[in-house]
Amino acid sequence: MRANGFSMLKTAGPPVLFGVTILMLWQVLTVAAGVPSFLLPAPTAIADAFSANFDAILKAATATGANALIGLLAGAVLGIAAAILAVRFAVVDGLLGALAAGAAAVPIVALAPLLNSMYSTTTDLPRRLVAAIVVFFPVFVSTAKGLRQVPRVHADLMTAYAAGGWQITRTVRLPAALPHLFTGLRIAAPGAVIAAIIAEYFGGLQHGLGSRITSAAANTAYPRAWAYVVAAMVLGLAFLAAVLLLEQLTRRPRTTLWRSK
Repeated sequence: MRANGFSMLKTAGPPVLFGVTILMLWQVLTVAAGVPSFLLPAPTAIADAFSANFDAILKAATATGANALIGLLAGAVLGIAAAILAVRFAVVDGLLGALAAGAAAVPIVALAPLLNSMYSTTTDLPRRLVAAIVVFFPVFVSTAKGLRQVPRVHADLMTAYAAGGWQITRTVRLPAALPHLFTGLRIAAPGAVIAAIIAEYFGGLQHGLGSRITSAAANTAYPRAWAYVVAAMVLGLAFLAAVLLLEQLTRRPRTTLWRSK
């Protein structure tokens, strides 16, 4: 147990120490040099604004988080399903590969206003669609790569047992593709939060972090704007941490089974 604690300290210590050092230098620089708040507020001013507006920040983070979560789930499900179809059928692979590449090439700043103009300003659907589109590409590419890298001997063994294509996919290909799938999800999870926030800059409901950041900056409340930015960073890290936790949970049964043998 002591070894595990030392390992965690060794892993988490350097980035934490680096972050604390940056904050201290930031504070000293802004105070000693008298940097105006519209250029860079001091960390203490941001912390005060965060504390004073905590309820509003929590409400905005909840709205943005809900949009990002729905987009993440929808994009991940569609990406996994598309990868399975692409691996099973060559024609589908050609169509979906080109479609996924085209969707990834469309900038969010061009897509978000278009979707906002297509739907009512009282719905969050455009933000969720933007997040789903952003999530789809990395999940699709990573999952398809994992599905194709199954050892040939495993697929041949299942074929010898008269297993069908879908049975092979479900019992052999999908479990083997999990590491690649989670690689895509680690990229997509923070990306869903970023996409949801950027989509809020282009109209629609004004209740998320993106709209709050622009509103605070427009009113020259720069420490408050940075407080919302901090909330966005925390939200993105929370999404990433959830994916990492889910990855560990999916690995645990296989590790336990291997040890028991």
